[in-house]
Amino acid sequence: MRKIISWLFGVSIGATVGAVIIALFVPETAEQINNRLKAGYQGALQAARDASTQRRLELEAQLRQLQGRSHSQNVTE
Repeated sequence: MRKIISWLFGVSIGATVGAVIIALFVPETAEQINNRLKAGYQGALQAARDASTQRRLELEAQLRQLQGRSHSQNVTE
């Protein structure tokens, strides 16, 4: 158990030190980074919405096709 705690402590310290070093040497301001992250998030969100809409349209077309088959089978019987 002590090894796991020690490992987690080391990983968290390493991650913190890495984040501080990156923050010091990044040539962008916090506002620029924030804007870039927001733009990326908005782009991913829009892509997910577009994919969702496209899939919904495909499924609705498939449903209409299946309902048409079912309806035509009931009429001929």
